[in-house]
Amino acid sequence: MEILKKICLVLIIIGAINWAFVGLFELDLVASIFGGSDAMLAKIIYIIIGIAGLIDISMLFDRD
Repeated sequence: MEILKKICLVLIIIGAINWAFVGLFELDLVASIFGGSDAMLAKIIYIIIGIAGLIDISMLFDRD
C-alpha cells in the first residue's frame, strides 16, 4: 500500500506542476504532450491523476 501511495503522490505532483504551468504560462503540458485536451489519452491521464488524488486523501488521516 505504501508503494501505491508514493506512486499517487508522484502523479499528484505532476498534476500540480501542470496546473502551475497553466496558471503561469497558459500552457497545459498534459494536453501538449498527449495531443490536446480533447484527446482520449490526455483525458485518461487527467482521470489517473484525479484518482491518485482521491487515493492519497487517506494520507491526511494516517497516524504514522
